[in-house]
Amino acid sequence: QVKLMESGGGSVQSGGSLRLSCGASGGDIASSHCIGWFRQSPGKKREGVAVTDSGGTIEYADSVKGRFTISLDNAKNFLYLQMNSLKPEDSAMYHCAGSWSDSECNNLDAWGQGTLVTVSS
Repeated sequence: QVKLMESGGGSVQSGGSLRLSCGASGGDIASSHCIGWFRQSPGKKREGVAVTDSGGTIEYADSVKGRFTISLDNAKNFLYLQMNSLKPEDSAMYHCAGSWSDSECNNLDAWGQGTLVTVSS
């Protein structure tokens, strides 16, 4: 069973940057059907922020395009999210999640516990 653990969250001012990391154990990120970053803030639905699949396709939420970049380091078995030009509305709990069993990625079978990002104006 794959386990994911995020780190790198924190408090920054508007316009600042953060880099989130997600380490995997019990499985290889490179062998996932898809893996990515999701966020949820109080009172809002969970949102996909950036997701990549085994074919190398990357999708970003419209709200983060041009500001966030997802990347993988297969040798280290880590997933990253570089977040630049942060806005208060980016404040949320950020989770990494992926699918190793569902090739259609309709169900993500591994979730990290999350790392909190707070952006102040």
